[in-house]
Amino acid sequence: IFGPSGSGKTTLAKFVVRKLREESFGVRRAYWNCMSGSSKTEVLHGLAQDSGIGNHLPRDGTATSTFIDEFRETDDHIVAILDEVDALEDETLLLGLGDLPNVTIVAITIDEDDFFANHRLNGRVKSRFSSAETIRLRKFTNDELIDILLARIDAGLRPGVIGRDAIEYIADLAAGDARKAIKLLEKATRRVDRSDRSQITLEDIDAVHDEARQDLRQDHINS
Repeated sequence: IFGPSGSGKTTLAKFVVRKLREESFGVRRAYWNCMSGSSKTEVLHGLAQDSGIGNHLPRDGTATSTFIDEFRETDDHIVAILDEVDALEDETLLLGLGDLPNVTIVAITIDEDDFFANHRLNGRVKSRFSSAETIRLRKFTNDELIDILLARIDAGLRPGVIGRDAIEYIADLAAGDARKAIKLLEKATRRVDRSDRSQITLEDIDAVHDEARQDLRQDHINS
């Protein structure tokens, strides 16, 4: 799955696997963000922890082949979601996982051209993924961002707390990035709540714009 930041790549992958698990017996999700640990051992340990398969194995001191054997021996089918897959230190791990008959890989990264043009990318890995099913996401339109915001507003805010003009203003500032739009809404809501007011204004959104951007940057650094 390729697409710009905030276009819903991770959300889409997790949603599809959740629906698959609802409709199919014996499916497990194994999610790992390779920015949080990019070595073979870190990735396999993370997948084991999320899936519950081999989660008794410690990260340190466990051979990568031991994790692979745990996945191979389970009767369940594993959908391994590898986020920020371009951060992998050794992409041959993708071959080791992909060769298991009960593992399906969903790989997520931003730029398709950068991923395949990477000079470090193993030829077999490049060949395998060049022939894989591909989904290319684009930035959200303003109307789509407004829909995303309205769902959260309906769920979490009283009627009248934020007007249509303010919602559209957030969508304009976010410029197609759902993560930024949601963060702006959250920050503006907290600002109004702290001041014991009942309505989010355009001025509130302007006031939290820099703080929201810094928060998103810090989230990325933390990961």
